[in-house]
Order: sequence, then structure tokens, then C-alpha cells
Amino acid sequence: MLYPLTVALLVASVALLAVAAWYAVARRLVDDRLLLVTAVVELGLVVQLVVALAHLGKVPGDSAEQATFAAYAITLPFVPPAAAFLALKEKTRWSMGVVAVGAFAVAVMTARLQQIWNLGG
Repeated sequence: MLYPLTVALLVASVALLAVAAWYAVARRLVDDRLLLVTAVVELGLVVQLVVALAHLGKVPGDSAEQATFAAYAITLPFVPPAAAFLALKEKTRWSMGVVAVGAFAVAVMTARLQQIWNLGG
């Protein structure tokens, strides 16, 4: 895995979490700024998916770790669009909670991907 990409994704997902939390506190709804941060996170996740699938055979550990690595890498790009879609459909302040939880999930799963990758070295 590319460590700089992991760090960039962690920073972007924490930024999305912070923006969504601020919007929830301020009782704001989805706007272009939030969707732009979501799009940046999504772009990074697609790049990470391509890199992860290209290096899937080099994942250290047993087949369970490889399966977890592949499942996380494939699932991650679906989280931000799903959270953004729900936020667009739900017009309450709790929609920002959904985006914040989605951003937190992205951060945790991205960190876990890096952790699995580092098992061998």
C-alpha cells in the first residue's frame, strides 16, 4: 500500500468528519462544500482500491487477512456516496450524523488496511 495515500485518506476523512460534525451542531444541511470534501475522499478511495487490487497477491499473512484486506478495499468506495445520498434524502440535522459516522468508518477501515499491509514488515 502507499503510505502517503493512507495518510491523505485519513486526513481527508477526518476533515469530512469535522465538517459533518460542525454542520450537525450548526443545524446545517448538505451543501456543495460537504459534497466536495466527500468527492475528494471518494477519489482517494478509488485510487486506493486500484492500488490494493493491483497488490492483492503481496498481502502478508494468511488467506483470512487477504480476504479482509480485499473486502475492506472493495467496500470502502461505497461508504461516502451512500452517506452523501442519505444526507441528501434526509433533510434533518441527523443526516450530518450519518455523514460523520461514514467518515469515521472510512478512517478506521483505511487504518486497518494499512495495518494488514504492515503485518509482513
